Amino acid sequence: MNAVEQFEPTAESLLAILERLRAPGGCPWDREQTRQTLSRSLAEECAELLDAIDRDNPQDICEELGDLFMNVLFQCVVASERGEFTYRDMAGGIVEKMVRRHAHIFGTETAETAADVADLWTKIKAQEKAAAGKPRETSILDGVGHYLTSLNRAEKLQKKAAKVGFDWSSSAGIVEKIEEELAELKEAMAEGDEEHVDEEIGDLLFVVTNLARFRKRATSEELLRAANRKFESRFRYIERRLAEEKIPLEKAGIDRMEALWREAKLQKDKTGR
Repeated sequence: MNAVEQFEPTAESLLAILERLRAPGGCPWDREQTRQTLSRSLAEECAELLDAIDRDNPQDICEELGDLFMNVLFQCVVASERGEFTYRDMAGGIVEKMVRRHAHIFGTETAETAADVADLWTKIKAQEKAAAGKPRETSILDGVGHYLTSLNRAEKLQKKAAKVGFDWSSSAGIVEKIEEELAELKEAMAEGDEEHVDEEIGDLLFVVTNLARFRKRATSEELLRAANRKFESRFRYIERRLAEEKIPLEKAGIDRMEALWREAKLQKDKTGR
C-alpha cells in the first residue's frame, strides 16, 4: 500500500494529514503557517477556481476546489490549535444555518419564488442578529463586506439601495447616466484637473457596474473577466503573427498591431470563438 492509499478520500482524512503536518516533527513549512499567511493564498486559490470555472474545465475545477477546501480545513486546524473552534464546529454551524435559512423547506414558512426566498433570508438574518445580541445596523449598507473586489462591492451596495426603491426604472436611464458621466469626464480632462478626472473615471465605472447589475444577466466582475479574456486572446494573436513575421513586438508599431487586432476580431467572427 502506497502513502496515498492509507487515506480515505474524506474531509476527516485531509484533517488528519494537516494535523500530522503541523505536529512536532511534521513539515517545517506547514508548521510555520498562520491564519494570516493562509489568508494570502486563499484569495489566490479563489481566483484560480474562478478561472477554471470560466474555462469550463471540469478537471481543473475539481482540482481547484480541492485546493480551496484544503485551505478552509487548514484554517480550522489552526483555530483548533488555538482553542477557538474545530472543523466540526464550522461544519455544524453551516449545517444549522442552511436548515434555519431554508425555513420554507425545513420549516413552516412559504416561498414560491427566488424573490420570496431573498425576502425570507433577510428576515431570518435579522432574527439571527437579534438573537446573537449583535448591534443593529445603522445603515442598510453596513453588511456589505470591505474585502470584496471593488466591482462586486459596487454591485452589492447598489442592490442594497435598490431593495428600498433607490433604483433605476430602466436600463435606458442608466445608459443616459453613463453618457452624462462620460461628458463630465471629458470636461474634466479638458480642464486638466487630474483629481477631478480620477473622480469622474470612478463615477463612470460605478454607473457601468450599475448597468450590469440592473440587467441581471451577469455580474460586472464576470463581464470584465470575459473582456480580459477577449483582450488576452486577441493580443496573443498579435504576438503569434508578429513572431511568424519575425518582427519584434516592440518594433512592430501601433499601425501594424492595430491591423492584426482587426484581423484577430475577424478570426473570431469566422470561428465563433
